[in-house]
Amino acid sequence: MTDDDPISVPVTLLRPPTDQLLDVVGIGSPLVDVIARADDQLLDRLGLTRGSMALIDLDQAESIYASMGSTIEVSGGSAANTVAGVAALGGRTGFIGKVATDPLGDVFTHDITSIGVEFEAAVEPAGESGTGRCLVLVTDDAERTMATHLGVANTFAPGDVDGVLLARTKITYLEGYLFDLPPAKEAMRQAVAATHDADGSVALTLSDSFCVERHRGDFLSLLDGDVDLLFANEDEIISLFKAASLAAALDAIEETGVLAAVTLGAAGSVVVTPAGRFEVPAAAVTEVVDTNGAGDLFAAGFLYGITNGSDPEASARLGALCAAEVIGHLGARPQADLAALAREAGLLP
Repeated sequence: MTDDDPISVPVTLLRPPTDQLLDVVGIGSPLVDVIARADDQLLDRLGLTRGSMALIDLDQAESIYASMGSTIEVSGGSAANTVAGVAALGGRTGFIGKVATDPLGDVFTHDITSIGVEFEAAVEPAGESGTGRCLVLVTDDAERTMATHLGVANTFAPGDVDGVLLARTKITYLEGYLFDLPPAKEAMRQAVAATHDADGSVALTLSDSFCVERHRGDFLSLLDGDVDLLFANEDEIISLFKAASLAAALDAIEETGVLAAVTLGAAGSVVVTPAGRFEVPAAAVTEVVDTNGAGDLFAAGFLYGITNGSDPEASARLGALCAAEVIGHLGARPQADLAALAREAGLLP
């Protein structure tokens, strides 16, 4: 080790653990979202693929940020958004991820612990990378295009997971984006084993169709005994199985025996169970402002339902309600009282 090598601070659990069982523990990249309105011309000029997520370095992040208009900053990260949604519904949650000792790390840590999430944080001294940030450009049709600088989350590794939360969770929720990082991929496999050793279940979100293209083999192998619940959208599930149509992709996931929830945008979702499949309509929304976080919050509602006694259909309806709330405003975290909305809709007692 040289003097220039980063020195990781040991994993710290913010909010001391109890013996209480957790509904969901998410593992993902802690990010702060920097959100701005944009048009297709700006996306073309920046070389970004509309509707996708691209990994970028710090120089690219600074260049894109300089091209953005007025911004707002909110804590984000796919799996973190999901556990925040579960917590907003009244669930007991934890999150595992890596931040730096910098202002963005402080913001993320404050935001996630302030809503009651237990944060198993691997902390690294601030350096050139810092805490991750996601530049989110939202076009007039509410589509979001993301450019992500992972910062220290890029070094997430098996040593950053100590298993304290995984021993207490009903479901461990894995973020597919992390498979872009070889050390993180190994950490995810370690988390799968630790969760199953503690008699928990494992859920995976495919995250992005480009992510599926890069890691199709890894994701398919996880469906063979490692993953119990799969989340995907239409493009992702078709890409996963290289299917000719959505129907063919649904047939393929049904053959695996894995419980799956596939979101279809305004068309709602399809839930695939070992006993068959069924469709669930999307929840009504007055105006679609920003689709960022729609899949994350659908997963939040579904996970809360399935870990608190609801059947898959009722869980998908709760997921649809949560997704409808988050697409009605900028930002990927809920702003309304999700539990109150769910009670008004008859989805929670």
